Order: sequence, then structure tokens, then C-alpha cells
Amino acid sequence: MLQVLYEDNHLLAVNKPAGLAVQGDSTGDEHLLDLAALWLKNKYDKPGLAFVGLIHRLDRPVSGVVLLAKTSKGLSRMNELFRSKNIRKIYHAISREQLAAEQGTLQHYLGKDAKTNRALTYLKPKEGAKPAVLHYRHLQARNNLHLYEIELETGRFHQIRAQMAKTGAPLLGDVKYGAGTPLPGREVALHALKLEFKHPVTGEEIKITAPYPKSEWWQSFKSKP
Repeated sequence: MLQVLYEDNHLLAVNKPAGLAVQGDSTGDEHLLDLAALWLKNKYDKPGLAFVGLIHRLDRPVSGVVLLAKTSKGLSRMNELFRSKNIRKIYHAISREQLAAEQGTLQHYLGKDAKTNRALTYLKPKEGAKPAVLHYRHLQARNNLHLYEIELETGRFHQIRAQMAKTGAPLLGDVKYGAGTPLPGREVALHALKLEFKHPVTGEEIKITAPYPKSEWWQSFKSKP
């Protein structure tokens, strides 16, 4: 069952649960695009599957806001917003480790190892690696866990997971990047909390927020969105 956060004539935003793939892959598992098309078909009693355009992605083990397009016009214009970085992306993340500074900026260069499907993180420029920048703020500490708010300046493959791990704070459950133990369902404690942008068709200021998952590590924090 989809948790719909926002819908208009052009866009559909949903709160993706951790473990659900955004699009089809080699596993053949159920994925978000098909679920969204079925939801639209049923809601509007369409004779066939509805058009659903993929604007951006979240990793399978990550939860939170995913924005989809209901029209080709919405898709092309939102793609341009993402390309031009005219969209604000806020994440919350949990780690067992606390970074030295309460807030700051992480700057690295990220490549990719296709064999292991991991981001490769470098402190200095390296051939094939692209600049990666994020801003973080430590929000709370509770039950030996640390909650961070993260705003992306760039959008690289596994960026938050790789940069936080490189800086000494791998995300809870993220064994791919150095966490000690996995979480149930191979979840990673990273949640796409908010998207803020100017609607590319109507011009309206849009702010979409996804509630935390019901997992105990998220629900233990007092300041819930």
C-alpha cells in the first residue's frame, strides 16, 4: 500500500519504505514504479496502467520521499530542476558514532567500483572521481545513537553513506560501508525527509515531508517530522 505524500496533475510523491526497489531489477521483485502505476490506475479507474516517470532514485535500503511524474511534461521539467540543482534535499541519518564537529561540510571525490557496487571515496581529486559535497548537523544523541540532518549539495552514487563512513560515522546497519551489524531487512538508517522546490508548471512553492519509519531506531528520537 502506497503512502502518498503529495499529488497534483503532474506529480506524485510517496514515502518509500526501506527494502522496496524504486524500479525493476534482476531480482524481479515488486517495485515502486509498478505500485504507483497500479495505484493511479485504481484511483482513476484507468483502462490500462498509468504513466509514471522516474525523476530521481533512492537506494533500496533507504526510506523516504520519492517524487514521480504523472505526465511527460512534469517529468521533463522536474528532470531539469534536478539537473540545475534548484531543489532542496534534506535527509536524516543515524550512526553509532558522533562526528568531531556538531555541524560542518564534508567534501570528497567519489568514484564507483562496479564489481562491488560501492562508492570509492577520496580526499583529493582522482581520475574518474567526481566532487561530492554535503552539509550536516548533529541533532540528537539517544540510546548510544546519533541523529544527523544532512543536506546534499551534489547528488552522487551512495554519497551520504560513503562520505559519512569515510569521516568515521558509518550509518546504522550499513555493513557495505563499515557498520558492524546489519539491520532487519538489510535496512540502512537513512531517510529522505524533505524535498523543497518551486513547481515547474504552476510556480507554487512545494514542501514535501516524509514521516519517519516505524522502526525502533527512528522512533526513539523525540523530534519526529
